[in-house]
Amino acid sequence: MKLSLGPVLYYWTREALLGFYANLPHSRLATIYLGEVVCGRRNAMRPADWLGLARDLAKTGVQVVLSTQVLIESDLDLRAVRQIAENGEFLVEANDMGAVRMLAGRTRFVAGPHLNVYNPTTLAWLAELGACRWVMPVELGRDALALLQRDRPAAVQTEVFAYGRLPLAFSARCFTARHYNLSKDDCQYRCLEHPDGLPLATREGQPFLALNGLQTQSAQVYDLSGALAQMRELGVDVVRLSAQSAQMNGIIEAYHRALEGELSGPELEAVLASHRPADYCDGYWYGKPGIEHLAASP
Repeated sequence: MKLSLGPVLYYWTREALLGFYANLPHSRLATIYLGEVVCGRRNAMRPADWLGLARDLAKTGVQVVLSTQVLIESDLDLRAVRQIAENGEFLVEANDMGAVRMLAGRTRFVAGPHLNVYNPTTLAWLAELGACRWVMPVELGRDALALLQRDRPAAVQTEVFAYGRLPLAFSARCFTARHYNLSKDDCQYRCLEHPDGLPLATREGQPFLALNGLQTQSAQVYDLSGALAQMRELGVDVVRLSAQSAQMNGIIEAYHRALEGELSGPELEAVLASHRPADYCDGYWYGKPGIEHLAASP
């Protein structure tokens, strides 16, 4: 199995983004996904800027994939998706069916985690359109994956989201702006103040969700480090990590060592615990409520 880094889901400054990517342990990663997938108002990086960064990162030897926005709300969003889809240099991760339509029959693409791929028929259809890899929707688990892997087209790779706050839902409303009693069109870019999302707790004080502009995430960090052996048995090709603003390199190194067989069990758990920004969850993988943490389950 190989290691990938998904697109940054948060709104960081241009300087923070460029510094983050420049300081990554590139040799530990097989693939890096780039692009704004959450909100078209996040304009620190334009499509041309992402392309320039992609060229720089490609020089390090990693595969670079450009990710498209999930929720298309304006002509500006549509133009950005078209620029990415027609870039002509890099593989594209399609995160909505509009992007799939732009890519189908023209070039290979990655079917992103936000497409509704829940059965072998859908996966086979996407393969016919040109998908060379699919990313399992985060709410699916090992049993569903086993069924999909059984009938997976031979030329299609499987990628699993294995670390990071879970991207649960998208909305045309901006919940971060609403938190500050601002309108979506006058959000004052408050997402910049929350580089890992804005935590939301229940009335009883239990961490529940994280607000990330238009996106709702889990408050807990999804961690499937305890399921890497199961993924290998199921034929997973790529394990995806999702970016966090601090100590990301330590997470990458820990997962790399785990995939190389150098780190496992309590030692791996201890290393990851020293880098985590919140409690862990992994319930979806085991067919349970996503908020649960069941790494010790058989």
